[in-house]
Amino acid sequence: MLSTVLSLLVLAAIALVAGAVYLWRKPGMRKQALLMLVLAAIALVNLAIWTVPDSQGRSPIGQIGEQR
Repeated sequence: MLSTVLSLLVLAAIALVAGAVYLWRKPGMRKQALLMLVLAAIALVNLAIWTVPDSQGRSPIGQIGEQR
């Protein structure tokens, strides 16, 4: 289930970036485009927190799998 959520998070970040590029080209929509890029960056950092292992080679998503 968590892998599905993380996959949807990646797709949402891609959609946010694509939408931001589209809005950036429209006059008067730069603030919204910038906010969409910030939200996409926050989503990707959240994804990295869950998936990138620490110095000991453990990641939060891997620890969830070990508990089951």
